[in-house]
Amino acid sequence: MITGKENLLQALIEAFLMEKGTKEFYADASGKSSNSDAKKIFRELADWEKKHMEFIQFLYQSINGGQEVKSFEEFINRTEAPLTEAGIPVKDLEAKIEKYTIKDETGALTLAMEIEGKAYNFYHKLSQDAEDTNAKVVFKEMMDQEVKHVEYLKKLRLKLVKVYQ
Repeated sequence: MITGKENLLQALIEAFLMEKGTKEFYADASGKSSNSDAKKIFRELADWEKKHMEFIQFLYQSINGGQEVKSFEEFINRTEAPLTEAGIPVKDLEAKIEKYTIKDETGALTLAMEIEGKAYNFYHKLSQDAEDTNAKVVFKEMMDQEVKHVEYLKKLRLKLVKVYQ
């Protein structure tokens, strides 16, 4: 588990794996959702997490002297991602989906807002605790990305409320 005590490269790897775990969860949730709007929301979130992974990969490779893309892809395919960016184990969220089927977009939005809000709090704590100045910058950037996700989800929720009024 990432603590903020990592150096920059370690922090990037840990953040990458958490983003990967979150992407995999959202992709799985999309496949298990019985409502087309919920599927779409989770699919969009999975795409965003993939972009976060690409951003972190770019930073890592830039700092690490342009590590070959192929070796990084091998790392992605070989490495498990047991945690989401919220610090919640993927298996716990998957169990939640199994137990409570996401039947509509309201359920999808509620779960996504919980994950993204916790991710913001997690990255915020890491940015405060980071000893490496560059790692602190990366965590703050990830925190800013989570704010964008939460704002997007709030807008979706407002739109949804207007539809049902």
